[in-house]
Amino acid sequence: MELVKAVASVPYDVVDTEEARKLAAGNPYSFLHVSRPEIDLPEGTDLYGDAVYRKAAANFEYLVSTCPLETEAHPSLYLYRLIMGEHELIGVVACCSVDEYDNDLIRKHERTRRDKEDDRTRHMLVLKAQTGPVFLTYRARPEIDAMVMETVVAHALYDFTAEDGIRHTVWHVPDPVRYVQAFRSVPLLYIADGHHRAASASRARAELRDRSFGHRGHEEYNFFLAVIFPDEQLKILPYNRAVTGLNGLSKEEFLERVKQHFEVSENASAEPSRKGQWSMYLDGHWYGLTLPPGTTERKGAVAGLDVTVLQEHLLDPVLGIKEVRTDKRIDFVGGMRGTAELQRRVDSGKAQVAFSLFPTSIEDLLLVSDANEVMPPKSTWFEPKLRDGLLIHCI
Repeated sequence: MELVKAVASVPYDVVDTEEARKLAAGNPYSFLHVSRPEIDLPEGTDLYGDAVYRKAAANFEYLVSTCPLETEAHPSLYLYRLIMGEHELIGVVACCSVDEYDNDLIRKHERTRRDKEDDRTRHMLVLKAQTGPVFLTYRARPEIDAMVMETVVAHALYDFTAEDGIRHTVWHVPDPVRYVQAFRSVPLLYIADGHHRAASASRARAELRDRSFGHRGHEEYNFFLAVIFPDEQLKILPYNRAVTGLNGLSKEEFLERVKQHFEVSENASAEPSRKGQWSMYLDGHWYGLTLPPGTTERKGAVAGLDVTVLQEHLLDPVLGIKEVRTDKRIDFVGGMRGTAELQRRVDSGKAQVAFSLFPTSIEDLLLVSDANEVMPPKSTWFEPKLRDGLLIHCI
């Protein structure tokens, strides 16, 4: 079990190179040596250079032979449980169809970046493996919940608590056919997190198919690794905003401009209590924001999201932030860091104003996906995170 704990690592995309290097220090089995192989190369190495991918392949081969990683003799399913405090969720680990992703039976809510796709596609092709699962969800079904409860009473394959306090437990499913049959009645799956992994699996499949002289559709590259959770178990945390500068306005001018768009209350809570409320931290004080009565709401799944309203009624017209992806004045604070981090940034002078949002709901995410719309940038943060390296799909 200690070896499993040593291998399992945080996802490659939640840490930068320096953070990954510190987390993997002194641990040759950490999967970060595979997912972020630049940590074993000189500082300043091009993250997308040939040497990085060669190192990933070498480090993966080392784990396979030395750890060793075990290869299943037959197709298998697993259950993966995460426990963070009082929050528990259990998903089915399976390989999902790339065709269903391409045909939108596995629905998306996020645009992907080409450079990130390029990186993970090459990573998959060099390793001939998918090393990080896509986080999927579906509208819960009681019959699947019942099967899961039957399975988790058995002895676990892995069970450990990571250094961040999150407990990870994995079971091998003894009767996978029952699960496969049950999921045939699930009409749609939804990507909660991992859009770049899924898009890269699709691109890797296309390349491997083109190389093949006898493509039949059942090759392993036609599927991608995923963990599938029922929607009612998922928890989205707020993705808050901190802004440098007030767009040339004094504090008093800024507040007057905000009042043109919102009703403003003083001595407000740092955390909004419901959808349609925002909390703003400015000059050591929390203010509550609500839209004035009678404000016309735009129609559409995305238009009614709190992140969209804040952008269109304040960040753009008052602070002049039109594109949150590229404007360097805005930063995002997600996950467990909460409102204390917002206050720290403003009180230290690193930001001049910060906004605390009520978390987006899972149902909002599903509605946006069903409408084939795109969630605004930085609008969902899922906790807890799946660990890389526990389960791998070779292609």
